[in-house]
Amino acid sequence: MALMLDHVADNGAAAGVSAGNTGALMALARRALGTVASIPRPAICTAIPTRGDGRCYLLDLGANVDASASRLVDFARMGEVMARHVDGLSSPRVALLNVGSEGTKGSETVREADALLAQMGSMNYTGFVEGDGIFAGSADVVVCDGFVGNAVLKASEGLARMLIERVQATFESHWGSRLVGMLARPALLRLKGELDPVRYNGASLLGLDGIVIKSHGSADATGFSYAVLRAAQEVSRGLPERLAFELGGRH
Repeated sequence: MALMLDHVADNGAAAGVSAGNTGALMALARRALGTVASIPRPAICTAIPTRGDGRCYLLDLGANVDASASRLVDFARMGEVMARHVDGLSSPRVALLNVGSEGTKGSETVREADALLAQMGSMNYTGFVEGDGIFAGSADVVVCDGFVGNAVLKASEGLARMLIERVQATFESHWGSRLVGMLARPALLRLKGELDPVRYNGASLLGLDGIVIKSHGSADATGFSYAVLRAAQEVSRGLPERLAFELGGRH
């Protein structure tokens, strides 16, 4: 990982992709590449599927377990830039993950971040969103601290795998179900493809002065290819330069 990151830092490569230890990758990447716009610590960000054919960026996913209100604002700004420039959304909807939609709900940190984001007229900030709103497509960028984000991500991946296994087991339970399963096979394959977490493998270390993508350690060749594709998309959009330009002067 260190050699790969040094290669990126020396412009020998446009991006780096690793399935190695997340904590080690984060520490080595910060040392080799630094951060943009005085961002103190990168956030881990990935896309998750939502209703229809949509997707939502969720951050942070574990790099910042205990985030202050100002850090949550940084996450929101970085996620908004990614959604605009990588996905081409003109005005991404940004929301804070909370235990309720009312302004009085949540921790003091989340309420303070809400007040700060509400004052930013340049951002399409929509307020609080609950957990079910992530998958309903209520926002294009959902912000939370790393503890919450990692729990949400792992739970959603586990649920997706369980649903796929349950559907397969149901259609294989006896000969009648197997016959129905044969007829429904195209639809089932499409559902499996849409829910399979492999399609969304590849989390960005957002805020680095360079492009680094973290792949699942258990990813197969197909899953790793999605992480490489994610890196190529960020390279083609010049994401670190966009972040540096739009977040410059924030601190």
